Parts: sequence; structure tokens; C-alpha cells
Amino acid sequence: MDWPSKCAAVIPCFNEEAAISAVVAATRRFLSTVLVVDDGSTDRTVEQAQAAGAVTLRHGRNFGKGRALQEGWRWAREHGFSWAMALDGDGQHSAEDIPSFLRCAEQSGAALVIGNRMNATAEMPWLRRVVNHWISRRISQAAGQLLPDSQCGFRLMNLEAWASMPINASRFEIESEVLLAFVAAGHAVAFVPIRVLYKTEQSKIHPLWDTIRWFRWWRQVRQRARHDEG
Repeated sequence: MDWPSKCAAVIPCFNEEAAISAVVAATRRFLSTVLVVDDGSTDRTVEQAQAAGAVTLRHGRNFGKGRALQEGWRWAREHGFSWAMALDGDGQHSAEDIPSFLRCAEQSGAALVIGNRMNATAEMPWLRRVVNHWISRRISQAAGQLLPDSQCGFRLMNLEAWASMPINASRFEIESEVLLAFVAAGHAVAFVPIRVLYKTEQSKIHPLWDTIRWFRWWRQVRQRARHDEG
């Protein structure tokens, strides 16, 4: 497959001026079109991204990662791309791993390919490691199959499949909702090992409010499942 013509990189950002130039430049080595969706940054994220060669969309205020991603995916589909490669703008994800996603999609036929950090968690902050394991177990149980790293935002997605699904998440529960939607629709999901690049960046996940929001989302998922079973 001619991936540069079929796949756009989509990078949601909030105040990532220190890292975004390097992320865009590294990503453009593998995918020629890089879209940065700036989610209300108050720094020079947009200017740095544009200088590095990215196309940008800009929110006037912070709406959340989920909304930024969905707008990015919509833009990519409207501009003729059939795949989107999502990665974070803080440098946590290594663009060197992008070819592994592309190969996996070609060889497995998966419509969703997700990075798996769980085989190399030594550098992952312990709380994040515990929470990721806990959530991934719950998502795996709901899906009826092993999903080792349900929360990784480094993922390759078929846009035609995504466009047929009612995805509503606007914040960090987006990863969980998309994953369960693909499984429920019968699409193949695959995982590829990725390296973990935790530096000194401050996570954009709010430990209290985003956890509460995720549990609210999870409760709705379980309620719908019980209703369908009934």
C-alpha cells in the first residue's frame, strides 16, 4: 500500500511547544501529511507545528483529547485519506515505530492497530502502569478477548470503519470507546510492541476528574451491555 497517500498522521495537542516540532519532523519521515489539532493551547504549539511542516486546526479553548482526535480523523477522511495514524504530541511516542503499525495492518488485515507498552513497563510511572493494567483487564472482559494495552493512544485506524460508528467520547475515554466499538462491529484489532519514552513531560490526564469521567463512561457501557443481554 502507498501509505503516504493513504494515511495521515493526526496529533492532538495542548501546550506542547517544547516537543511538537521534533514530533512532526520525525513523523514526516514516514507519513507526508501530519495534522496537528491544537486543543486550545496558550503557548506556541501551533506556530512550532507549522514551522515543522504540519497542517494545523485550532480550537479557541480546550475541549478534550477525544474531540480533537475526532475532528482530526474527520479532516483526514474529508481530504481523501483512508487511514489515520494517531500519536501524542509530547514526544512520548517514537515515530520510529510507525512502520511496525503499517506492516501489521498489511499483514493482519486489522482495521485498528494499537501500540502495546505492557511488555516494557520498567520506565512507565508505577501508578500509570497499575491503572493501565486494571482498565485493560476490564476492557478485555467487556470485549471477550485479550486487549493488552487498551489505553495506548499510539494507533493506526481505518477511517471508513471509524466513520460508521457512533463515537461520542470527547476526552481521555476516547481510546476505550473506539476500541470497544471496533470489537463490537466485528473488526479485527491487532497490537504491536512499541518503545516507551517517558521523560519529564507532565501528563495531561487529570488524576481525579478524568478517572471519574472514565468510570461514568464505564458504567454506561455496562448498563448498555446488561440491557442488550436482557
